Amino acid sequence: MGGGGQLTEPEEPISGRAAGVYTWEEVQSHCNRNDQWLVIDRKVYNITQWAKRHPGGIRVISHYAGENATEAFTAFHPDLKFVQKFLKPLQVGELAATEPSQDRNKNATIIQDFHTLRAQVESEGLFRARPLFFCLHLGHILLLEALAWLIIWVWGTSWTLTFLSAVMLATTQLQAGWLQHDFGHLSVFKKSSWNHLLHKFVIGHLKGASANWWNHRHFQHHAKPNIFSKDPDVNMLHIFVVGETQPVEYGIKKIKYMPYHHQHKYFFLIGPPLLIPVFFNIQIMYTMISRRQWVDLAWALSYYLRYLCCSIPMFGLFGSVVFISFIRILESHGFVWVTQMSHLPMDIDHEKNQDWLSMQLQATCNIKQSLFNDWFSGHLNFQIEHHLFPTMPRHNYHLVAPLVRALCEKHGIPYQVKTLQQGFADVFRYVQK
Repeated sequence: MGGGGQLTEPEEPISGRAAGVYTWEEVQSHCNRNDQWLVIDRKVYNITQWAKRHPGGIRVISHYAGENATEAFTAFHPDLKFVQKFLKPLQVGELAATEPSQDRNKNATIIQDFHTLRAQVESEGLFRARPLFFCLHLGHILLLEALAWLIIWVWGTSWTLTFLSAVMLATTQLQAGWLQHDFGHLSVFKKSSWNHLLHKFVIGHLKGASANWWNHRHFQHHAKPNIFSKDPDVNMLHIFVVGETQPVEYGIKKIKYMPYHHQHKYFFLIGPPLLIPVFFNIQIMYTMISRRQWVDLAWALSYYLRYLCCSIPMFGLFGSVVFISFIRILESHGFVWVTQMSHLPMDIDHEKNQDWLSMQLQATCNIKQSLFNDWFSGHLNFQIEHHLFPTMPRHNYHLVAPLVRALCEKHGIPYQVKTLQQGFADVFRYVQK
C-alpha cells in the first residue's frame, strides 16, 4: 500500500501454511513487528519480509497488520492488475467460508456502498487526469518564480521589492508543494514511472526536498489519519497536545514537557513559522543522508545550487540565507493553515478499526469551493474526497463530492464543510481548547 515508490520484482514466496484457511482471530494474532499478516479480498498474505521492501515504506503497510486492508490497498494503487503479481508469492491462504469479509465491527453495508460508489466513479472516468491542467499549473509556478527574481534583478533589492519577491517565491513554493503532492499520489499520468520522475523534479529541484521522505510520511497519514502512533502528522513531539484523549492521558501521567494550557499562545511562535524551515528541513536532510538516498539528495542540492546562483549576486551568502529563511517561514505559515484546517479540529484518537469511509470522514472536513480556495489550497479544500480517492486527479474532486455527500447522508455520517475563515479560526480554537 502507498504507491509512492518504484516496485521491484517479488522474490521467493514467503513461507507459511500453504493454501491455509484462517479465521479473523488467527489473522489478528499476526500483528507484531516480526510477524505480520493482512487480508485483501478475503485472501490472507504474510507481509513480514515484504514490508521492508514496500515502495510506500515499511510503516504504512505495517499499520494494517492483522486487519482487512482491501479498501486501503484499492485506494492507494491506481493499477491493481500490475500489483497483483507482487501479492501472489505472499499468499498463505484465505479466510474461512464462515468468516465475514470485514474484520471486527466494521459496517458491511457501508463498505459495500462505498465499493459501489468507487465503481461508479471509475466508470464515469473521474480517475482520468487532464495533463494540460497540470502542465498549466507547472507553467504558472515557473513563471511566477521567474518574475520574482526578475523584479529584484532589474529594479534592485529595496525592502519593498525584496519583500514582494519573497512573497512571490513563497507562493511558488506552496504551489509547487501542491503539485508534487499530485505526482506523489500517482494521479497525473497513467505510467507510474512518469509520476515518479516528475515528483522528484518538482519536490527536489523546485523545492529542495525528498520524494522518498514525503512518500513514507504522507502515505501513513492517508492510511490512518489522525490516529496516534500511526499518523505522523499528529505526532507533536510533546510540544502540543491534540484531540480529546491525549490531554487527559497527559494529565493522568502528569506529563509536563510544555505549559500546555498556554499552547494556543506559543503555537504562533513555533508552529506555523518553524515547521518547514526547521523541523521538516532537518528531518529531510537527516533522512536522505542516513538512508543513503543519493538520488533524492542530488535533486535537493540542485535546488539549493540554483537558488544560490540567483541570490548571491544580489544579497551575498549571508543575505541569501536570511532571504531563503524568510521565504520558508512564509511558506510554512500557508502550509500549516491549509493542511491543519481540515484535520486538526477533527477527531484525533487511538486506533478504532473503522471502515475506510467512516475513518476518513471522522478525520477530515472540507472548505467551501471557490476559485481562490481551489488555487490557494491546491484543491485540498476537498480534503474528504482526496482522502477517499487519493489517486483521483484534483480537478475532479468537485464532481465526486455530491456523490460522497449523498452516501454520507444515507449512513448518517457527518460531512462537514466550512468557510476558509472558519477553518483557520477552528485551528486556533482547537489548540486553545
